[in-house]
Amino acid sequence: MLLEGKKILIMGIRNKWSIAFGIAKSAYENGAKLIFTYMGEENKDKIEELISEFEGSKAYVLDGASEDDLVKEVFTKIKQENGKIDGIVHAIAHANTEDLHNDFIYTSKEGYAHACDVSSYSFVLVSRMAKELDLLNENASLVTLTYYGSNKVIDSYNVMGIAKAALEASVRYLAENLGKEQIRVNAVSAGPIKTLSAKGIKDFGSILDVIEEKAPLHKNVTTYQVGNVVTFLLSSMSEALTGQVVYADNGYNIMGV
Repeated sequence: MLLEGKKILIMGIRNKWSIAFGIAKSAYENGAKLIFTYMGEENKDKIEELISEFEGSKAYVLDGASEDDLVKEVFTKIKQENGKIDGIVHAIAHANTEDLHNDFIYTSKEGYAHACDVSSYSFVLVSRMAKELDLLNENASLVTLTYYGSNKVIDSYNVMGIAKAALEASVRYLAENLGKEQIRVNAVSAGPIKTLSAKGIKDFGSILDVIEEKAPLHKNVTTYQVGNVVTFLLSSMSEALTGQVVYADNGYNIMGV
């Protein structure tokens, strides 16, 4: 098993349809001990039930992944209770609904800052705090999630495309910085999946239809398939990869039309 004996922190799990859950399932089946963060103390019972199938896992509430004090507090607690960890999966993103439904040109200053803060800066903060608190074991791997809308215009993706572009640039700079510590940093660009977050994108179903028609494999990707790619990046099998955006989209990104 690729992650036998590894402790992996998955940040941003919400429900069983989320990409984070697909990642958890793959990592667990490959031997990982799982640690989770989630939003909202009121969601504790729901999250604990959700992760109950991952024996021995723990979950911690984190209500602000872009807030220094909150991340420091939770990471300190995670280290105290679990020791050092071997990987972090950053599955956190958010944009205001009106900034997805309106034309991009009408994005507010506050909405622009919010999307970039939550979806991009949070990964920078998580990486820095993990380093400063000495949370990571040698040869640890950090993985974040991005999407094709970072470099191509996707209708109604809008400000999230800008936030994901910033996230991908951050991956490259973090990979250079943390490479000195033998820590790898990569992103997985997942194809469109019918998650709770995707409901905020107008006419999302039509995007799924286009993938089935145009992608070389003529089908949409699943959360578990994305999870397998992330598991590979968390494992020593990918020890020569860092600073990369790896596409898990059944090849759609290679198509010109």
